[in-house]
Amino acid sequence: MSHQAGKHVTEIERDGLRIVVDDLTGPEVAALLTEHLAEMAAHSPAESMHALDLAALRHPDVTFWTAWDGAALAGCAAVKRLDDDHAEIKSMRTAATHQRRGIATTLLRHLLAEATARGYRRLSLETGAHDFFRPARRLYAAHGFAHCAPFGDYRPDPHSVFMSRDL
Repeated sequence: MSHQAGKHVTEIERDGLRIVVDDLTGPEVAALLTEHLAEMAAHSPAESMHALDLAALRHPDVTFWTAWDGAALAGCAAVKRLDDDHAEIKSMRTAATHQRRGIATTLLRHLLAEATARGYRRLSLETGAHDFFRPARRLYAAHGFAHCAPFGDYRPDPHSVFMSRDL
């Protein structure tokens, strides 16, 4: 949930999108995550694929948001709590119908604000090393993320790039 003036909210307007904490039960969300997992599998060896499925995204340590452009699902993103000071970005995805419209930037800004509001001191992520993931790496770098060593349960992997930023 978002923290605004001491109250918890599950919905916020940001850059023309309605961003909501999502329970992962809607068919649009399931379809977007199925597409996400299939695309990750197409560009990463199975042992190097770290995208979470619906069940894993429902874990109590994960908060999952969807971004809506009117009635259309524009994208999704999640934050997974690693410890009191550190969280991880998971499942950043822009719907094919909304690509190159700033959805990922809006979601990333939302995640940074949420992580800060929750008191995390560090936000990290794992993404792919393949050229397919270059736009994602550029987006994260443009928002202050820098390459780092594997964190949490990750191990060095030539197919993975680890990035982090202090909050």
